[in-house]
Amino acid sequence: MFFFKGDRHRELIDQLSTAGTIGLNLVSSTFIGLAMGWFLDKWLGTKPWMLLIMLLFGIVAGFRSVIREVQHIQRSDKKHDAGAERSEDEDDS
Repeated sequence: MFFFKGDRHRELIDQLSTAGTIGLNLVSSTFIGLAMGWFLDKWLGTKPWMLLIMLLFGIVAGFRSVIREVQHIQRSDKKHDAGAERSEDEDDS
């Protein structure tokens, strides 16, 4: 059912989906913080303080998620590179 068969195309699709996930996490965290702050301001009458605080928390959470995902990508790249070096060493033997 896949249009792209093979490891090279699969890696490309994985990388594109990861990039989309990173962007989605950053944007959604920011909007969730914004919405929570707006509702809290409306409920508590603290306009605009809860909006600003929750927006800041949302932005921080989004960047934290981006950093974690980038670290995950770096770890998987190191494992992939180490596996490629091993297979090259075995081919040379």
